[in-house]
Amino acid sequence: MHTVIIGNGISGITAARTLRKLSDRKITVISSETPHFFSRTALMYVYMGHMRWEDIKPYEDWFWDKNEIKLVQDHVDSIDFAAKLLSLREGAELSYDELILCLGSKSNKFGWPGQDLKGVSGLYSRQDLEHMERFSPGLERAVIVGGGLIGIEMAEMFASRNIPVTLLVRESDYWNNVLPAEESAMISDHIREHHFDLLLGVNLEEIIDDGQGRVAGVVVKETGDRIDCGYVGLTPGVSPNITWLKETDLETDRGILVDEYLATNMPDVYAIGDCAQLRNPPEGRRSIEAVWYVGRMMGETVAHTIANQKIAYNPGIWFNSAKFLDIEYQVYGDVPTQPTEGKDSFFWKSECGKKSLRVVFDSSSQAILGFNLLGIRFRHEVCEKWIKEETHVDEVMTQLALANFDPEFYKMYELEIVAAYNQQYQKSISHKGERKLNKVLRFLKATTS
Repeated sequence: MHTVIIGNGISGITAARTLRKLSDRKITVISSETPHFFSRTALMYVYMGHMRWEDIKPYEDWFWDKNEIKLVQDHVDSIDFAAKLLSLREGAELSYDELILCLGSKSNKFGWPGQDLKGVSGLYSRQDLEHMERFSPGLERAVIVGGGLIGIEMAEMFASRNIPVTLLVRESDYWNNVLPAEESAMISDHIREHHFDLLLGVNLEEIIDDGQGRVAGVVVKETGDRIDCGYVGLTPGVSPNITWLKETDLETDRGILVDEYLATNMPDVYAIGDCAQLRNPPEGRRSIEAVWYVGRMMGETVAHTIANQKIAYNPGIWFNSAKFLDIEYQVYGDVPTQPTEGKDSFFWKSECGKKSLRVVFDSSSQAILGFNLLGIRFRHEVCEKWIKEETHVDEVMTQLALANFDPEFYKMYELEIVAAYNQQYQKSISHKGERKLNKVLRFLKATTS
């Protein structure tokens, strides 16, 4: 039996590695991007000089032969689902018994004039990284379009080389289509404090050609202002990379439609990772989730199914983590961006304005629903346990230190948070570790004074 996997990202490689552990079937992984799997989230650190390209490959090159996973660097031009046959760009054909589609994402483009000029790209692939490298020497300014995690990563990359950056963000605050208003405002302030030119509530009108097919600047739609630049980063999100399959018998919507076992409508064909769209997503989850750990979990799930150990995909409670420059971000569970009927939300922000905690809970039962954190870290397993067990918010507040995942000797905020909670809700609960926390706080104060 021969399993072919198109795509060597986290979902495809996890599927290949898990399948090898579970079976001795023939496995082939095809990718036109790179010969070997690499950590996509580490691309920025290669540009910034923190890591070399070989440092972001989790496995040595000999690993694949040793584990009998064949790697093919080529592009799949078409798929004959009836004949179970792939046509490759270099002219070869490859048959399969099972096919796993891990096609990833592509950066969104919305038909802007000049969007295909040289010096315009997103930040998703190795080719995008190489494009940035080619245009960085002598670059006097970059413009980044879109307010999200990829946009701030690209801004930080350019800043590491002292290249000025302007960000065009259509929202009224940074990423406020995902973050609640208070957190979004915090991030906007933080970006400006790092000397980025952040323009909010504006859209891109066009990208200007220098007359030789390269970027010369952009025009802001609302004001008509021209901003001269030599590079434009398009980061208004990503979408499933499936355009080439839209005219086939494979059922698609925004992504490739799959059931709870990640199977498509085509026999023995599966889709996982960014390109997969669940027909019936679990409660609290989206139908498409372009997140690293989702791809990994899908890879493990589909491998078990192909190895005759069929299990349904169950991602559990939503979580994500990232960084906005030097502010870490975590989310667990359900955290609405706007006030929502039936849900209450307690928000605390430190005096320095760089740390915050939002706790979301059911208005009636007071059961905990979610956490949003900036600048402080909570333990995943503790937050997940509280949400699964529908723990009362008062009980959570009395045990906050259980979740604290900040390094030893970092300032602790539990007592301050509980005091703010008591004041907002007219309660008088106390933290169960209050004596110990007070002792630690006194020690820290003595050693730093």
